[in-house]
Amino acid sequence: MLTENILASPPVSFAGETGLRLCPDFPIDKIQPTNPLQHPDWDALVTGLQNFSFFHSAAWAKVLFETYGYAPNYFLAKGINGIRSLLPLMEVNSWLTGRRGIALPFTDDCEPLCPDNGSFKTLFQNAIEFGKMRGWKYLECRGGRKFFEQVPASFLFYGHSLPLVSGEEQLFGRLESSVRRAIRKGEKDGVTVEISQSLEAMKVFYRLHCKTRKIHGLPPQPFLFFSNIHRHILAQNSGIVAMANWKRTPVAASVYFHLGDRAIYKYGASDKKFQHLRGSNLAMWEAIKFYLQKGVKKLHLGRTSMANEGLRRFKLGWGGFRCII
Repeated sequence: MLTENILASPPVSFAGETGLRLCPDFPIDKIQPTNPLQHPDWDALVTGLQNFSFFHSAAWAKVLFETYGYAPNYFLAKGINGIRSLLPLMEVNSWLTGRRGIALPFTDDCEPLCPDNGSFKTLFQNAIEFGKMRGWKYLECRGGRKFFEQVPASFLFYGHSLPLVSGEEQLFGRLESSVRRAIRKGEKDGVTVEISQSLEAMKVFYRLHCKTRKIHGLPPQPFLFFSNIHRHILAQNSGIVAMANWKRTPVAASVYFHLGDRAIYKYGASDKKFQHLRGSNLAMWEAIKFYLQKGVKKLHLGRTSMANEGLRRFKLGWGGFRCII
């Protein structure tokens, strides 16, 4: 994640001699920000770009706008057949931290969708100028490491992804032995998993989510956020909740989003009293099987703090790939 301070005077640039330099005299085309919520065909346009993710979708923009009032300002350059490059941004305005631009809030990894450095610089410079006009304190990009050359990131996270290009048996064989044992234990102990898109499933997840956040000393997001996730994502067949139950008692649940042939594990929660039943492992495995049958090619397991060794090991156990984001 990279942050650019745009309150500095004349030249706006990243610190460091080898950093990405963008100055007022940089030759650019003036680009006005676009609101994806005003384009009914937005998702069809986005999925035509190479590295799209669910977070580039109109549904995610709608959830953030309706929950928190964040204003969508997406900078794009058009090509012959649609969008050529895209830098999605939301204006966040807080009495505590001020006004700033984020690409995008509450996302794990949302890189600019640009074919080359030149197209990225054009969009980025336009965003900088727009941010100055709007009085942003800074601009934060959550992805796009390759476009920032050797500029140091403000924060680093692990990212994990799992290719879903082989059959169920092959996928199970690639899991770490401890994960396979956990799945078998959950099944043996009578844990069952339901894949659902209902509001009730989201409420079950939220109750577990509140318990999990309390253990970690963190306040939960408002239920309105998850209600909007249900309304704009799950109810539109763009996400699921995998609920693990034992004797009709919810013991773990996880939330997933999908767009095109890509999905992401976004939220997970569990009841610590039933941790020995390995409900989280079984819920993840059933979600993997669901997406495998749906034809999804890649499941992103989200970002992980480098200090969270337990979560990092949990994600590595699924046989995917790790990267730095």
